[in-house]
Amino acid sequence: MSVDTKTVARIAHLARIAVEEERLEPMTAELNGILDWIEQLSEVDTDGVEPMTSAVDTKLHWRDDVVNDGDKADEILKNAPKAEYGFFAVPKVIE
Repeated sequence: MSVDTKTVARIAHLARIAVEEERLEPMTAELNGILDWIEQLSEVDTDGVEPMTSAVDTKLHWRDDVVNDGDKADEILKNAPKAEYGFFAVPKVIE
């Protein structure tokens, strides 16, 4: 797959990116290089390779999902610059 300068100009327009006319040709070459590299990745045989989320094989430590710090609304609202009716009060931002 490759792109031409007309396609690059259209992509820039759709992305609302201002690209000068003299930058279109170098950017076309850069994008074609990136697309060539992506095509090389599709040639890699990944059959039998397990998906991974990290380079280090670690297990997550699970904990019970229990409420252990509830009923502290009054202490939390002490940190608020202004509180009303048990909630943080914030200035109105929409007229």
